[in-house]
Amino acid sequence: MRAEDAPLIRLEDYRPSDWLIDTVDLDIVLDPTRTKVRSQLQLRPNPAGDAGAPLVLDGDELTPDSILLDEVPLDPTLYSLSSQGLTIHAPPARAFSLRIETTLDPGANTKLMGLYRSSGVYCTQCEADGFRRITYFLDRPDVMSVYTVRLEARKAEAPVLLSNGNLVAAAELPGGERHFAVWHDPHPKPAYLFALVGGKLDHVRQPYVTADGRKVELAVYVEPGKAGRAGWALDSLVRCMRWDERVFGRNYDLDVFNVVAVSDFNMGAMENKGLNIFNDKYVLADPLTASDGDYASIEAIIAHEYFHNWTGNRITCRDWFQLCLKEGLTVFRDQEFSSDERSRPVKRIADVRTLRSTQFSEDAGPLAHPVRPRAYKEINNFYTPTVYEKGAELIRMLKVLIGEEAFARGMGLYFERCDGTAATIEEFLDCFVEASGQDLAHFAQWYEQAGTPTVVASGKYDAQAKSYTLQLAQSTSATPGQPEKEPVVIPVALGLVGQGGDLPLTSVSPTLKAGGVVVLDQPSLSVTFTDLPEAPTPSLLRGFSAPVRLELDLGDNELLRLFSADSDPFNRWQALQTVATRALVRAGKGDGSTLDATAAALAEALSSFLAGPALTDPAFAAQVLRLPAPADIAREIGRDVDPDTVHGAHRRLSAAIGGALAGQLNALRDSLTERGPYSPAAAPAGRRALRNEALGLIALGAPAEGARLSLAQFAEADNLTDRLAALAAMTLIPGAEREELIARFGELYAREPLVLDKWLMAQALIAEDGTLPRVKALMNHPAFSLGNPNRVRGLIGGFAANLTQFNRADGEGYGFVADIVIALDRTNPQVASRLLGSFKSWRMLEAGRRAKAEAALRMVGATPNLSRDVADIAARSLG
Repeated sequence: MRAEDAPLIRLEDYRPSDWLIDTVDLDIVLDPTRTKVRSQLQLRPNPAGDAGAPLVLDGDELTPDSILLDEVPLDPTLYSLSSQGLTIHAPPARAFSLRIETTLDPGANTKLMGLYRSSGVYCTQCEADGFRRITYFLDRPDVMSVYTVRLEARKAEAPVLLSNGNLVAAAELPGGERHFAVWHDPHPKPAYLFALVGGKLDHVRQPYVTADGRKVELAVYVEPGKAGRAGWALDSLVRCMRWDERVFGRNYDLDVFNVVAVSDFNMGAMENKGLNIFNDKYVLADPLTASDGDYASIEAIIAHEYFHNWTGNRITCRDWFQLCLKEGLTVFRDQEFSSDERSRPVKRIADVRTLRSTQFSEDAGPLAHPVRPRAYKEINNFYTPTVYEKGAELIRMLKVLIGEEAFARGMGLYFERCDGTAATIEEFLDCFVEASGQDLAHFAQWYEQAGTPTVVASGKYDAQAKSYTLQLAQSTSATPGQPEKEPVVIPVALGLVGQGGDLPLTSVSPTLKAGGVVVLDQPSLSVTFTDLPEAPTPSLLRGFSAPVRLELDLGDNELLRLFSADSDPFNRWQALQTVATRALVRAGKGDGSTLDATAAALAEALSSFLAGPALTDPAFAAQVLRLPAPADIAREIGRDVDPDTVHGAHRRLSAAIGGALAGQLNALRDSLTERGPYSPAAAPAGRRALRNEALGLIALGAPAEGARLSLAQFAEADNLTDRLAALAAMTLIPGAEREELIARFGELYAREPLVLDKWLMAQALIAEDGTLPRVKALMNHPAFSLGNPNRVRGLIGGFAANLTQFNRADGEGYGFVADIVIALDRTNPQVASRLLGSFKSWRMLEAGRRAKAEAALRMVGATPNLSRDVADIAARSLG
């Protein structure tokens, strides 16, 4: 089947499986090129299915060695094979057993889906549909089975043998050269949660006792010699398990919990029941090879995958259209955990930055889709920021709308009612309707409608009546397949700020919800506040209470008042961001006349901020110092964008602020210097963040001083965070010193692939004409491999995120990335399709670049024998 002929799978066409598989017994004899898989399935007709239907099992690049039905070889005339699987035309209309044997070549599996080898370690990735590359199966999430898995291998090659569940048997085989292990998972699960690992691995262990008294052995497995870097991941696991017990009442349910880190992995990590497999970048950490950001990511992703034990595993999704039910909900849970472990305001700002840079841009382009899509050709292409980040925002809005207590009751009801099932969004929301007594039918529109709503706000103060009337209106632009939009439910958390801080809220109509929340659920709404002795400045969407764009009628002076006086940390940060964004948008459109005045106003506000109590939360102050990124400004402009103009304006504003504050920033850096040993804890990480943010501004505003400070910091640093910050600052300062530091960094970390990924990316992000030749040259570096997803994301992904160089006026950046996509598609379609997603904003560019980007996309789309993954992205991008 050609990729373009792949069927469109629609939510409305869902029907239950005609067959169920109660138990699965797997016997897998591992071998680098000839792994033998014997699957024994106990099947029965599904009472909710079609009686007498054929049995259609999924398969991908498989050929059966034998097929036995009730232990009798199946006559070849009774079944048929295709590239999509195995069909038994007239199976018995009763329970029966099916035994199928297949032979796999893990060493040749470059797609990294199914069973493959990573640095000599056997491992699996089965989400979304990788299990069908191991054996023929009903590979869909609503078919849940109890698995028993026997693994066998040569002891010298794979002394460690792991699978899901609990270890029930292990022994050497006669002769002592081979051994086996048997694992049993008592909890029914879909095939996408199956996992195995076999290889030479070191580990760290720790016993754990759950809140309900279960004794659990925790372990993190890593490549030999790297156990010393696994401690933070293990510590993070313990902390998130305790947090889930305390906050959500969820206890772990097996005797062991294993985490395994591998170097070749398409995703960040995978939540397989009891055996989480991770990209090693999200497990390995020590001060010289992991940054503060890495430590925070490890903490968050370890938590995310563990939290899936309940929101994803114990309760899975009925079909892949419900993907946000497990991913959006679990992202919300890991965000809450990180907020409690670190700084809640800083975490919220960081999450909103990510949402805007990835999901808002997705909503604004040809790849826009609802949080729950209605149709797809390739499910791998819907592991998107919309499903994850926007999906989490919907959970957060739900909590704001119904309140913390009702939300907690609803979650408890969901865990109780849906445990052991494959659930839907409707079943999830029904729990909160029952817990809160509120009608959530309108709120559910968020799951069905793509696009980012825009809320326009304006206000008027009546001095005589001492009242303030706030007008709110919402609209959502057309997206592919949805030209007309309905109003959605938008909780607007708000405050009114006077000269001395927040003013009391007394509204006439409508009634405010707890926490000062007004619900905008129609095209427009007016709310009047009374008993106000002075004209207030509205503080809207506090804590970013809804994933929308906000257009305010406030001037820069009013916004700067919010920055100095608002009690909401998020809106303090947002006020300064809005001032900078407005000036940069004007300059990006060609009118830079206000840029110098804005720079002076921002520098004055920041100077006062840094001289005040800002250092009580340095991590927050670091966020305040960071201007909106050039890509954010391009997104705000929205059409006919000239990336060079946008980047030039951003550099000019940053340099002006850095120059004006250079002395103060330098003194601030001195006051923040760490005196003791490195710690990844939130407080010292926050101090480093502020110190390094200051260094970046100095590098732009006073390059000679920035170079001196950067070189000194690199030489003196005892941790990767400060070395990376010095390197990043030097990439802003062209010249021989920069190139010398780049070379020194590469030599220092020549044996550390994960650090070299950052080194590759730092060079790929340099906004200069020589970057494309530099990236091409780096593809020949010994550290780079097109076969390793991390290397590709570091170098090629970094270049594709470079606003000016990917979007070169001559189109060479588009052609380069398109060529890489085509080359990668032959070996790893998932990585190739995600890289092609870099073109998602091509329509917003000015005409010349737009034409060249379209030509590159059409070249990809016209390539013969494209995978379904890449063909789907190309077609949707051009559609």
